Amino acid sequence: FRRVLFRSLSRGAASADLVERDPGAVRTIEENLERTGLGERARIHRAEVLAWLASAEAAERGPYGIVLLDPPYAEVDLLGRVLESLGSGRLLAPGARVVAKHFWRDPPPARFGLLASERERRFGETTLTFYRSIAGSPEAG
Repeated sequence: FRRVLFRSLSRGAASADLVERDPGAVRTIEENLERTGLGERARIHRAEVLAWLASAEAAERGPYGIVLLDPPYAEVDLLGRVLESLGSGRLLAPGARVVAKHFWRDPPPARFGLLASERERRFGETTLTFYRSIAGSPEAG
């Protein structure tokens, strides 16, 4: 997903927020952003993702049009809790997309609040599940 982020920024995405708890990963991301000259448009938040999503800063920085989730495969329940938080609709723009990366044997549910699964793509042992925010649509009722 980091490559997707850098590609998006290099092709004109206005900004990106990255939430990462591992200090080594944060350093690597910072170095890559500096090396590519994209650091001015990206903000790294060293935090636990659920705490950050519940923060006032997240609310101020949103709403988000696209969210990429790549939790550790060993923390299956974390993906569900993050999707549940995002499914509240508080941080997502209408029609926003959420892409969740997970182990193919641990698929998340098709619906989380205002998030509905649209499709899945499997790549070896990895699956990407694509969600769409249905906030404001007739399906949300």
